[in-house]
Amino acid sequence: MSESVEGKAVVIGPDAGTSYWQPQPASGYVRTLLNSKQLGASTPFSSGTQTVDPGCWVREHCHVDHEEIIFIFEGSGIAKVDGEEHPIAPGACLFLGKNRKHSFHNTGPGPLSFFWTLMPGGLDDFFASIGRVRTSDTPKPAPFERPANIAEIEARTVFGWTQKV
Repeated sequence: MSESVEGKAVVIGPDAGTSYWQPQPASGYVRTLLNSKQLGASTPFSSGTQTVDPGCWVREHCHVDHEEIIFIFEGSGIAKVDGEEHPIAPGACLFLGKNRKHSFHNTGPGPLSFFWTLMPGGLDDFFASIGRVRTSDTPKPAPFERPANIAEIEARTVFGWTQKV
């Protein structure tokens, strides 16, 4: 008979996690919440939330070696998956397998926010590389451009292809 092993339990509070202001065209911000590296989890993943400002979008991209789950909890917009448009609103959920081109467009009057999980992880490293640290006492910065070396950052993190717009 084998012994039962208890895994780790972690609770992240509403103001916990690391957060980053995001460059154009998404603007808004990201909170990176949990990842397998920090937890020592046996299944590799990273997870967090992203908030996209009204009229902004997450560029079309894919993940060659990753699968992604997205759960919409605020706002409304359009998810484009392999060129097909799907309306999204709170309660919508997407699974995006390897190499599926996708983008998110905030077409609503307020923020579009979603929870993401990337397997095997690494999206948190990308957001840290392109964003600016966000804390509760830092005001939102003026819109800013992506880093000049964005192609190198994408190549070393989790992207297989991105739209260059």
